[in-house]
Amino acid sequence: MNIMGTDKDLFFKSLKFFAYTVVLMFTAPAVIYQAFKNQGHPFFWPVLIIGLILAVAAIVMGFYSLKLIIRSFFGKD
Repeated sequence: MNIMGTDKDLFFKSLKFFAYTVVLMFTAPAVIYQAFKNQGHPFFWPVLIIGLILAVAAIVMGFYSLKLIIRSFFGKD
């Protein structure tokens, strides 16, 4: 059901993705910080790569959730 032209299901789906984005926005820098704090450790590179993947995922999820929220307000056009 549309409320004033808003697709409510798609809107709540976009809010769910925004929540995932916020979680990734806090975990990615923490993981990257821990990697740089332990540069002499043998797991430095795997932890750094995981942190960078999480950071890229946060950016992609942010754009995807913005796309969903815009589509929920204005339609699929």
